This record gives sequence, C-alpha cells and structure tokens, in this order.
Amino acid sequence: MEKTHTITPFNPDAPNLKSDPYPIFKSLREEDPIHRAEAGYWVVSRYEDVRNTLMDRQGFGQGDFVKNIQLFYGPEFDVLSHTSYKWLSEIFLMQDPPHHTRLRSLVTGALTAKRVRAMEPRIREITNQLIDDFETDRKTDIIANFAYKLPVLVMCDMLGVAPDDERLDLVIDAIAQSFIIFEARALSDKELAVADREIAFLEEFFGELFEKRRAEPQDDLTTALVQSGTGEDALSLHELVTVAIGLFGAGFETTAHLIGNGLLCFSRFPEQWEKLRNDPERLSAAAINEILRYESSLIATYRTALEPRVIHGQEIAEGEKVLTLIGAANRDPRHFERPDEFDITRNDATHMSFGGGIHFCVGAELARLEGRIAFAELVRRLPELKVDVQTPAWRDGFMFRGMARLPAEW
Repeated sequence: MEKTHTITPFNPDAPNLKSDPYPIFKSLREEDPIHRAEAGYWVVSRYEDVRNTLMDRQGFGQGDFVKNIQLFYGPEFDVLSHTSYKWLSEIFLMQDPPHHTRLRSLVTGALTAKRVRAMEPRIREITNQLIDDFETDRKTDIIANFAYKLPVLVMCDMLGVAPDDERLDLVIDAIAQSFIIFEARALSDKELAVADREIAFLEEFFGELFEKRRAEPQDDLTTALVQSGTGEDALSLHELVTVAIGLFGAGFETTAHLIGNGLLCFSRFPEQWEKLRNDPERLSAAAINEILRYESSLIATYRTALEPRVIHGQEIAEGEKVLTLIGAANRDPRHFERPDEFDITRNDATHMSFGGGIHFCVGAELARLEGRIAFAELVRRLPELKVDVQTPAWRDGFMFRGMARLPAEW
C-alpha cells in the first residue's frame, strides 16, 4: 500500500539542498526513510538502505537508460538523438553486465594500483608547484588556483595531455558544462544544446589523442587503454573516447570538490586543522576519509530495480528508479557515532562516497592519493591557511557537491 508522507516531496532543485542539504536529509532519515519524490522515483536515506541498494547487483542496476532519462522529460523525448545523452548511455557507469563487466575490466587493467602508486612523486611535485605560484600572495581563490588545477594536471600527466595544450581550458570548461547531464532533472533547451556541443568537442579532442597514441605509443594511461584487450575484446576508438571523457571528468571534478570541501571543513573546525598540522603523515589518510564522509563530493546516485525488491517495508516494482542519498547515509547516527561532528581521528572508511558494488569508483585510489598529498603539503607550507566559511559559493546542481569559488588567506 502507498505510504502517507509527512514531509514535503523531495525536490532536487530546492535552493536549500545546495546551501545545506543535511537538515533535509535528517528529516528524510527520521520521518520518511523510503520516500516518493515528485518525479515518481523513490528516495532512500538511511545508511543500511543505501548500502544494500548499491550492493545488490541482482536486484538493482542501471536498467533501461532511455526510460531512466524519459522519467524527467516524458515518453516522447528522443534521448539518444542528443550527443550528450548518447555519450552518457555508453559509459560503463551507466551500463549493466555484461557490457559493464567488459569495459570496466579493460579500464581497471590499464588504471592499475601500481600505476596510481607510481604517480605519488609526480603528484607531490605538481602540488608544490601550484603552491609556489600563490604562496607569497598571502591569499587566493583556492578552488580556481589549487583544487581544480591539481587533479587536472595529474590527469593530464597520466593521459599524456600536454599541460600547455592551448585547448586544455576549453576541455575543462566543456566537462564542467556538459556534466550537468548527470543531474536528476530535465535540462532546458539551452542547457541541453550546450551539453551536446561540449560533448561533441570532447569526443573530437580525445579522438585525436588516441589516434596519436596508436601511431606513437608512450608510457601513459592513454597508450595503456589503447593496448588493453586484444582482437575483438580491445576497446574501439569510440569506446576509448567515451572512457577518457568519463575518467578525465570524474578525475578532476570530484577530487577538486574533495579538496575544497575539506578546506571548508577545516576552517569550520579549526581544532581539526591543528591536529593535522601536528601530525600530517599519520592523520592525512584518515582526514581524507572523514572529509569524504562528512562533506561528500557525490551526494546521490541512482539505481533501477531489475526485479521486485522491498526497501524498508516498501515494495519496489521492477523498473522503478531509486535515488540513494549518499550524503544522508554518511551522517546516519545508526551507523556513525557523532555523525554531525567533523573528526579526522575517526579513521572510519565505511562511508559510501565512492558508491558501492560493481559501480564502485574506479578512481577511488587516485582520489585518495591526491587528497592525502594535497592536505599534507598545504598544512606543511601554509599552516595558517583559512577559507571564507560565511559565504561559500556552491556550484549549481545537486548530484555533485562542491564550490565554484572559495577565498583563502594565510
């Protein structure tokens, strides 16, 4: 039987979801943990329900991509006629086995733990070069001049994209403008036109890069992807391009938010910055996990019921869509003690910020490494660093949580 709800139906466009979603998340967890949104999908907010949904590979997956998008536009919307949505439909994040299994295995075969670990000296070098650029200024926009630049330059280094490529700023802008297609809503005609145009540009840019690596292999991730698999199992040029856009975008945006969100947390809880400053080598890894738990870069992700399931007593029919609120799960007092306290000595890595199950983030290890090095070097070289905690400029959109601007001084 349909539930009677006591709180306002969930709306991803609500202004306070951007500025401070946690009171809404708390209400959902306590009053309506399996909630029907205005758009017709279900919303789960408790840790156990979120984790079980993400880990249940038999009961939940990505489902029919076209129908998932039409949920927001209506059944007449021609999803795959749009370049941006066609690209989105083809990334392994949005696919179920067996297509997901093949693509993910080839990507993880190229993006190995050994390759990531080997990047540590280079990541530390890039981090310190960026700090060199603004250290004597005594202030900077830490998002534009550090949080965004670090993962971009690291990903460029890994993929073999020249950091002085004149089109690099266009690539970054294209990803920022096109990744709006991940949001849980219908885009305006203008937004969709921009997303289509920018994805087309990215496909051209990375297509040229892969053609070059096929002709002239190098010791980089692009070449490793080109050489992954053999015969019919190898990635096609189109698949390579699709993967590269996803890796580059996810690799820089979510890591940038990890750094920015973390600095905001430390300025709001200065005693935690002092702890990190006193023992950065021991606490930096735990600090990254606590940032990811307390202020996750990924607020939510979708799953589709592949067969009937029951969540918190509510029957979920095959084909129905479920929004798992990762940001709410990460502050569930049923799982975490003192969930609304930011404590870098917590050392609890059971947060859901990298997702779960077969769609666990392939770049999780790289993100952790970049974050650990970034904070260890910032606290060492700029021990008095503080950011503006009064007016953080949160980026538009709901699914990814991060700032567009964050003034810092030291």
